[in-house]
Amino acid sequence: MKTELHPLITAAELEALLGSTNLIIVDAGSGGPAKEAYAKKHIAGALYVDLNDDLSDTKEDAADGGRHPLPSVQAFGQTLSNLGISSESHVVVYDDKGGANAAARFWWMLRSVGHQKVQVLNGGLQAAEKYGCQINNIEVKPEASGPYPASDWQFPISTIDEVEGASSHRKSVVIDVREAYRYKGVSEPIDLIAGHIPGAVNIPLQENLDENGLFLSPSALQEKYAAIMHEYKATIHCGSGVTACHTILAIASAGFEIPKLYVGSWSEWSRNDKPIAKAV
Repeated sequence: MKTELHPLITAAELEALLGSTNLIIVDAGSGGPAKEAYAKKHIAGALYVDLNDDLSDTKEDAADGGRHPLPSVQAFGQTLSNLGISSESHVVVYDDKGGANAAARFWWMLRSVGHQKVQVLNGGLQAAEKYGCQINNIEVKPEASGPYPASDWQFPISTIDEVEGASSHRKSVVIDVREAYRYKGVSEPIDLIAGHIPGAVNIPLQENLDENGLFLSPSALQEKYAAIMHEYKATIHCGSGVTACHTILAIASAGFEIPKLYVGSWSEWSRNDKPIAKAV
């Protein structure tokens, strides 16, 4: 699936788009603190979308799909409609964590239902402030559009059983994007058990960014992921299928085919009596 736009947009490029008829800016956050942060300041005109409320279908037990399972395509289509997003909309999404949190997840979901014109703001809210984009605290009420034509997830998704098979297949690679200490099993701040999926390799998502919190250039990302993407069929995971989308975004920025996303990620794997490796 090819995209017409580069998946990333700079603050300067966003500024040049302001006033465009079909432009919709989305502030993507996660839970109470993010909603409060949006209420205090956001890019002028930005709508708010929430990881927990809008981009996930959380179950009582994270063993069933992880901490942030995908909602149904139909539910996501309704969210898009509620936000006033149509298939013609040019969506620019950002968060305050370099795209690593809900912004990359929203990008992945939009692209996965076939939406072409969606980009993540490189550097997020901080880059917009630094550039001088207008920031305010005025809440924006979306105007609902007609039903969004979403029918299925078009990007590849791995189940827990497929990941177990891939982790031992010589032509497949499972990439764990969590911090090294979590991968090694030194400690686990969120889930119940520390460690990693046996056979998985660790490429922390922070390595996708430079010292200024911006994504590395497409050529640098291409060099970083070339060997893996050319030699293996990759599956990307994290703690709960959210920050993994940051690395998928980086891989897309480099021009490679979209790899599989294991949505359940470590939060599902570690709760299902699966083998666990540690490398302290």
